[in-house]
Parts: sequence; structure tokens; C-alpha cells
Amino acid sequence: MRHTADSRKKKRRRRMSRSPPSPSSSSSRSAAAAPGQCWCCYSLSRSRSQQQLVLLLALALALLLPHLAVAGAAAVSPRRMARIQSRLDRINRPALRSIRSVDGDTIDCVAAHQQHALDHPLLKGHTIQAEPPEMPASRRGLAAAADAAKTPDSSSRWGAWQTWHHGGHCPRGTVAVRRTTAADVLRAGSISRFGRKKRSSSVDAARAANAPDVISGNGHEHAIAYTAPSSSSQQPVYGAKATINVWDPAIQESNGFSLSQLWILSGSFNGSDLNSIEAGWQVSPELYGDSRPRLFTYWTSDAYEATGCYNALCPGFVQTSSRIAIGASISPVSSPGGAQYDMTLLVWKDPKLGNWWLSYGDQLVGYWPAQLFTHLSDHATMVEWGGEVVDTRPGGVHTATQMGSGRFAAEGFGRASYFRNLETVDADNSLAEVPLDAIQTLAEDAACYDIRKAYDGSGGGGGHSGSGGGWGTHFYYGGPGHNPACP
Repeated sequence: MRHTADSRKKKRRRRMSRSPPSPSSSSSRSAAAAPGQCWCCYSLSRSRSQQQLVLLLALALALLLPHLAVAGAAAVSPRRMARIQSRLDRINRPALRSIRSVDGDTIDCVAAHQQHALDHPLLKGHTIQAEPPEMPASRRGLAAAADAAKTPDSSSRWGAWQTWHHGGHCPRGTVAVRRTTAADVLRAGSISRFGRKKRSSSVDAARAANAPDVISGNGHEHAIAYTAPSSSSQQPVYGAKATINVWDPAIQESNGFSLSQLWILSGSFNGSDLNSIEAGWQVSPELYGDSRPRLFTYWTSDAYEATGCYNALCPGFVQTSSRIAIGASISPVSSPGGAQYDMTLLVWKDPKLGNWWLSYGDQLVGYWPAQLFTHLSDHATMVEWGGEVVDTRPGGVHTATQMGSGRFAAEGFGRASYFRNLETVDADNSLAEVPLDAIQTLAEDAACYDIRKAYDGSGGGGGHSGSGGGWGTHFYYGGPGHNPACP
């Protein structure tokens, strides 16, 4: 009997161990699940939530990694970071409004009288020029030129603008300034040289005495057109204008760049007194952290030795526009065989106050005060238009950095880059078309980058597929860099 009773107890224990969950256990699971939801569905929902959390964490990590990588690669010491922050505090002024652009930039709307430009020692007490400058007169008319930069015509040519405009606008009384970051300074390597062009180590002796060789000999190559003053007399120049189509050339080296610009020059090329005012578009991963084409300016009064810089990274250029941010990306850009997008730039000396003004399309951007310069405080003696790249010969061969569209000049409209309607400003503050025979062209190595000038006064011919109004004196330029003929 005892054996039978023990057997019954063991069987009872086994049944209890296999019994379903107790009511209290079942109710706790039911409470955790949503009403009308089974336990397995709740488990699946919780799994999805966990997956979403993991995805969010992964996204946050992806956003942080570039900043961590930059800081880690540079091995930034606290002392150096303090110096960088001090530099940023001088450049970035308190903003009345900040606009986040879709390209990643932050545009700060800074009170005009608080901008960094006014910190220049020569501009102490400077009163920002409030009255509009006296615009140069033109047979074509400034308004017509501005419309040409904004309006499509039969050549599928449109005006390029700035990407940040999709995110908002700056109020009156402010200027639009691209915010500079610690990552921008770290990419430059040198805090003291941040925002400045690298100095030339030598001047190419093979170039003519009046050739526009400013910084070749340091790996810089050009494809440019330039005014050629006669040996007997140099006609003074008070400005220049051109319309340039915008591209996004590929840059091989991280410290390389490709730009298309106009230069206003005075002084000597073989000394330290060269004055230069420059404006155009450039692609520079080191300066901006990406490969987008951006509106830029530059100036120097001592052949790039100690004065001047890009954009608003040092005091000097006084901005007046709340709509144009120097250093901001330009969009859209031209495409091979597709639509061509261009922009019109005009730099000229205001005959009343003597400041050198910049307009972008129909917008006044700001000015370089006459006090910044020696020779240019009066007038310019030479103008240049064209492209420039830097070649550090990576791997011992010529760089594959593209100039312009990356296509040679012979490919023409829709594929090669162009400058059209070249004009200069004379002593009467009038825009005059540059005669074709009044400019010379130069390319250090035409197998890498070349240039071809031409004239079109037909009002729609000249092989531009109906350019509308004629291109006057113009040129195509650019190239791919490294190729079988350019080793």
C-alpha cells in the first residue's frame, strides 16, 4: 500500500509540473499585451520596437562618427582646440536667425554692423556704404544681363542660385554668413593659414613679364584669358564682368581644388606688392568639407603673403547682402549634354566712394573697401578670366582633378565649360565689350587643360545652339587632367 501511495504522489507531481500556467501568470501576460492582442503578437511588437531603437542608435552613431573620426585623426590637444575655438569666436558672430540648409551648411543672419569684416585694423570706425553704388552703364544693360542669368532660353541655359534659399531667408539689416566649424579648421592643418591660399615658392621664369602667373610653381595650373596691356602704356581698368557656367568637377586630392573665376589685378607679379580681387565658383573639399561648387571671393594686397583670405574668414570684404552667402553652395549645376546653368559676376570700382563692389546676378553682395589696397586703391591694370587647379602629382603622375566640366574646349557648348560676354569697366564707369584681339590665352599644359577663345555677335549663332543675344568675346576651357597625353 505504501508503494502504491508513493507512486500516486509521484504521478501527481509530474502532472503538476506539466500543468498550464496559473491564472495569475496568465493574467499578467494578458495585462502586458494590448487589448485583443495575443501574447505572441505582443512579443513580435516588442521585437519591432527593439529593432527601431537599434536603428535609431545606429543612425545617431553614424552622425557622430565623422566628427569623432576628425577629432581622433587630428589628435586635437585641449590647447589647440582652445585656439581653434578662439578663431571660431572671431569668425562666427551672434546670429539673429540661423538657417539649416539641405546641403548641411548653417547660414547665420548676422547684424551687418557686427560682421567680422569690420575687425580689420584699416576699417576701424568704417561706416558701411549704405547708398547704392553707381552701377556701370552698358549697351546691353545690367538688367538685361541679370535676366539672361535667370531666364531660360532656347539654349537650355538657366541661372544658378544658392542651395540654402530652400531653407529660409535672412531679415533686412543682416548679412547671410556661412557658419565655420571646428572641422573646417582641422582640415586646413594650420590655424594661422586657415582660409588663405598657399604661398608660391617660386615664379615660373618661362612666363612673360606681364603674364598672369601669380602662384604657379606651387603646383597650380591655369587655363585663362587675360587682357594684355601694351608695352608703351597700360590702360587703367575699373572693373570686369563675365557669365560663367557652373559645374561640379571631380577633385582627386583631399587638399586639391578646382575653380573658375575672374581676377582684378594691379602691381607686379614678381614682387610682393601684387593686389588682387577675385570672385567665382570653386570646389574645395579641404575648405568646405564636400565637393559642391560654391560662390567664393578672395583678396590680397601683398601677393598672398600675409593679407587677405577666402570669403569672410578674415576681416576685409564688407558684405551688404542678406540674400547671398559667400561660401554657400550653388545649385543646380550644368550636366554634359543637358541643361547649362550659369551665373553673372561683375566687379567694379564705385566712382563716388572708391570701393570695389561685387554683384552676383542682379544682387549686390558687398564691397572691398579701397583702404585695403595700395595699387587697387586707384585702378587695375589687368583682368583675367578662367580656371585653375592644384596639382600635387599624387603617385608621381599628374592629378586627375578636373577643371571646369572636365572636358576639353573643343567639345563646345553643352559639354565644355565657358565664360561668355567678357567686358571691362572704363574710366567713365561704362561697361565695354572686350575685343577678341585684346585678350591672350594661356594654359601651362594643353594636354591636361586647354582654352579656345572666339567671338559671337550674331545674336544666336556661333555654335551655341541659339544662345540668345550673342556671346560676344567668349571662350571654352577645361580638361580632365591626367590622361594618356598628360602623364
